[in-house]
Amino acid sequence: MTVVPALRVDETNPMRTVWALLARIGLYVFTALIGAFFAIPLLWLVFAPFDPSPSLNVALPAFTLDNFARVFENPRAATSLLNSIFLSVTATVLVVIAAAFAGYALSRVRLPGRNLMLYLLMLFSAAISGTATMVPTFLLIFELGLINTHTGVILILTGGMLPTALFILKDFMDSVPRSYEESAQVAGASPFQILRDLVVPVVRPGLAVIAVWAMVNIWGDFLTPFILLRSADLYPAAVVIYNFYDDEGAPDLNLIAAFGLLYSIPVVLMYLFVNARYGFRFHGGIKR
Repeated sequence: MTVVPALRVDETNPMRTVWALLARIGLYVFTALIGAFFAIPLLWLVFAPFDPSPSLNVALPAFTLDNFARVFENPRAATSLLNSIFLSVTATVLVVIAAAFAGYALSRVRLPGRNLMLYLLMLFSAAISGTATMVPTFLLIFELGLINTHTGVILILTGGMLPTALFILKDFMDSVPRSYEESAQVAGASPFQILRDLVVPVVRPGLAVIAVWAMVNIWGDFLTPFILLRSADLYPAAVVIYNFYDDEGAPDLNLIAAFGLLYSIPVVLMYLFVNARYGFRFHGGIKR
């Protein structure tokens, strides 16, 4: 809970107290306006799916569930949600597993230029966007024969998430005292057993952060599946939602509103679950 500091009263200069009070009120009003500005799209996302005739304005709806019935009647919409779940869960699991193994190796093995390599990976992954690398990415997946397959999309998404995941997780790995591992080695534990039974339980908050971060990015990715997939039956929800238009070319707000709410629920639930169980922090797993 945030505690607001009390306003100090300057008895020698009442005007200073008045100006401080006005400044604080102005700050509160400004913060409230900014919060309302960002809350309007969220209110539309909550209200519009239950409105028989949604518009771009935010208003209390005349309650109906017909919009959701249209979503489940649309075979492409329902299939795309399943495709998104499959792509996101599979790629997220691969990112977490690969980052755990690689992060542990980079944390414990002293390699020449290790830190430089990590910073370069982080720099290039942040500075070079997916749009800039889409041509070589497409050619690589084409040569592997993985165009129009979920496997190709998963490999590209996993590779794109790994540099940042490694950068975050290595800090958690560094916080695990080596004395714990030395004790396990004396007891006859193998490196894999040490990682599985000792290191991973300690760095679970870091794994949770990576999982949610990767899930959110993969769930909302549009460009990669749009470029690499050809069949509409394989499209995830991030691509299919751009095709909800009526016969006249106008956006179908009934379908978009209901589909948008359903599309946002899995990520929100995952965030709430992970935050309640592990919390979110970007430093090591053991408090010193």
